[in-house]
Amino acid sequence: MNLVIDVGNTLLKLAIFQKNKLEFKKTCLKKDFLELLGEAFEAFPSITKCIVSSVGQFTDHQLLKLKQRVPVLELSHELSLPFTNKYSTPKTLGVDRIALVSAAAKVYPKRNVLIIDTGSCITYDFLSEDNAYLGGAISPGVEMRYKAMHTFTAKLPLLEASSPKMMVGNTTAASMHAGVVHGVLFEIDGFISAYKEKYDDLTIILTGGDAHFLRDSLKNDIFANSNFLLEGLNYILELNNNEC
Repeated sequence: MNLVIDVGNTLLKLAIFQKNKLEFKKTCLKKDFLELLGEAFEAFPSITKCIVSSVGQFTDHQLLKLKQRVPVLELSHELSLPFTNKYSTPKTLGVDRIALVSAAAKVYPKRNVLIIDTGSCITYDFLSEDNAYLGGAISPGVEMRYKAMHTFTAKLPLLEASSPKMMVGNTTAASMHAGVVHGVLFEIDGFISAYKEKYDDLTIILTGGDAHFLRDSLKNDIFANSNFLLEGLNYILELNNNEC
């Protein structure tokens, strides 16, 4: 069995795969990782290898404890990947984006695929039909936009994300919700429209923490998959089986 660990900016996801089948998934605060790890090995003692993708802080102590239990593969651009990487600065390409594009290469071969990950940042990644990763875009995520308005102004409050009830906000809070949420929706639909003008038969994947919050309000047809990054990590682990 494969252990897949995705360390984000705020939370950590732990998943267990039996070949390509997801058997277990749980999200926790990074400080609770070792406790969750113990629970995972107690429930699934047949785990034989592990991959770690970290865009956030994963301490040396946590990594050491993990390696004491199972061989660990740390994701980087130097591993064998299932796509041709045409990013001009491959060393700076986030491991989360590498995992997402790997999942697209496996699930949608010979297709033009736009992967939209709505997490702390919103990332747009494009895989062409000839299996070449060309790059994409990065913009602030939903929570970051709320925090930015509060942090960089004197009087705007810090709000929790909420779907606006109307386009025209008639209070400060309603105006902020309308600005953030509709701004994100217009941005995503705009990117999709621009890609569709250039690439035929575009497949669009929406994933990340805010995917289900945004999905039903988008105008374009999309596939929502909250496990897409985890599936990509599992695929990379299988491709690099001899590296563990």
